[in-house]
Parts: sequence; C-alpha cells; structure tokens
Amino acid sequence: MKKFAVVLSFLLAGQLFAEVITFTKRVPVIKSVEVERIITKRVPYEECWEEEVPVDYYEDDSETLGAIIGGAAGGILGHQVGEGSGKTAATVGGAIIGTLIGKNLAERKRVQPGYKLIKRCRTRYKESEERVVEYKNYAKVMGREIVKYSKRPLRYIDVRITLEY
Repeated sequence: MKKFAVVLSFLLAGQLFAEVITFTKRVPVIKSVEVERIITKRVPYEECWEEEVPVDYYEDDSETLGAIIGGAAGGILGHQVGEGSGKTAATVGGAIIGTLIGKNLAERKRVQPGYKLIKRCRTRYKESEERVVEYKNYAKVMGREIVKYSKRPLRYIDVRITLEY
C-alpha cells in the first residue's frame, strides 16, 4: 500500500510541474493538386393537376316541408277516425305521428351519380449539377504529411502545435 501511495504522489507532483506550450507554425506547401467534384442538388417542387372523379350526389328534400305535410295529413286522418271527445285526441295523435312519418320520409335522399373536380399533387425533384474545383495542398510537419483543402492553391499552411512535458 505504501508503494502505491508513493507512486501516486510522484504522478501528482509531475502533473503540477507539467507545462503545455501551444504555438502556430507556418509550413510551406510542397504541392497543390486541383480536385474537381460534381455536386448534385435535388430541389423539391410540387406538380398539381385537377382530376374528374365519379361521386354520388344526394338530392336533399326539405324535411320541414315533409313534416308539415305529414302532420296535416295525420291530423286529417286522426280527425276522421276519432268520435266524440276522443276526436281531439285522435286529431292531435294523428298530427304528431304524421309529422314524424313525414319528416322521416323527407330525410331520405335520392342518389344521383355525377363527377367532381379534385386537386391532386405530387412532389417531384429538379436535379442540378454543380462543378466545384478545390485544391488539395500538401505539406510536411515534423516528419508527417498533412493535407488542407482550399478554394485556391496555398503557399503556406498554418499549423497549431501543442507540446506537453
């Protein structure tokens, strides 16, 4: 355990006296090579058109008119069926039943085939190609070859070097 503590204390003491130096060095470019790339761009756009599609149209009869006619007819029939004091009740009951039947009959709709214009769209892509010319610049730093891309040939490459000891 004592050995571990001694080794750990030396490591920590070494870290306290360690230094880091960072500087920038300008390195001459050995060669520049032109590199051509073709970039393809896809730009979306929408293509739309109108299309005729078959649909069923429903003929809508007025349910209010049906209720009025049904109520009147039911009231007349109820008035003819009833006798004496029941005649009024038969008339009111016939009117109510006739109103409901007339309204239900009026709610029925007749189907008529037809066509409707609808808008349909789809996404398409317009492709364009662009020619890009870059330069691949080579240099040597501390025995290693480095590469930097640029829009024009370079004479020098700035390299940041960090030394720790």
